[in-house]
Amino acid sequence: MIKLIKRIFSMEPAFDYKQQLKQGAVIIDVRTKQEYTSGHIAHAINIPVNELADNLHRLPGKDVCIITCCASGMRSGKAAGILKTHGYTNVHNGGGWNQLQNKL
Repeated sequence: MIKLIKRIFSMEPAFDYKQQLKQGAVIIDVRTKQEYTSGHIAHAINIPVNELADNLHRLPGKDVCIITCCASGMRSGKAAGILKTHGYTNVHNGGGWNQLQNKL
């Protein structure tokens, strides 16, 4: 709640997705394989949200910046929560992949 209030009043800087990607961030697209195949961000790793917990070995270290995305932001939010539960410390919900692509 405090993060939201800080963001609303611009007390917290906006997350720079483009800069984070340049610094080695990894994008995890948590849509289904069929959705991913129909269009995705270049170099994004496709791991459907319902398979994420069983595929953590495919991800980089727990301190590497990970940006999750999906179609609308719902599944990517769930995926971010899963990653945080498993000890990943630098996780960001990028929302819908189309919107995220525009930020890159």
